[in-house]
Amino acid sequence: MIEAVGPPVLREPQPDAFAALVRSIVFQQLAGRAASAIHQRFLATLPNGLSPQNVLTLPPEVLREAGLSGAKAASILDLATKVGDGTVPLEDAEALADEDLITRLATVRGIGRWTAEMFLIFHLRRPDVWPVDDLGVRKGYAKAHGLALPPPPRALMALGDLYRPWRTVAAWYCWRAVDTVLPEA
Repeated sequence: MIEAVGPPVLREPQPDAFAALVRSIVFQQLAGRAASAIHQRFLATLPNGLSPQNVLTLPPEVLREAGLSGAKAASILDLATKVGDGTVPLEDAEALADEDLITRLATVRGIGRWTAEMFLIFHLRRPDVWPVDDLGVRKGYAKAHGLALPPPPRALMALGDLYRPWRTVAAWYCWRAVDTVLPEA
């Protein structure tokens, strides 16, 4: 698998934690191109830049006109409110343990474990995140290990122990396995 795909490469992180979380919310359950277009339209509504304060100046209809669903608009507004008022501080995110940060972020509407784990992987570059609820990771694990069906999340949690302390790298290869033709074993 490693020979077929090459070394892991993560996309560049967003400029700050708030921007990374906004991007994650926008990209939830959308194809990459569509999500990217909506994200760009949303950013264009903020001539003074992306910040909690600037987001809170936007009327909800502007968020919808940018292409955000009502639920995603509500999530971004909740994130901006909670970051802005200190309910969900982000300046100490790098110092928090993974589970503590997941718990903190999950207080925001629309941010669950999966979104928090993507934040840990792609923004904070944490090396040992194992997103067992991610269908791509489950399918990729099955493909890479010659399984007929993806393992359920609970089973995948235990199977990931083999990859500690580099489960993020293993997850990256699982994602690549889904769209890579692997040589026969």
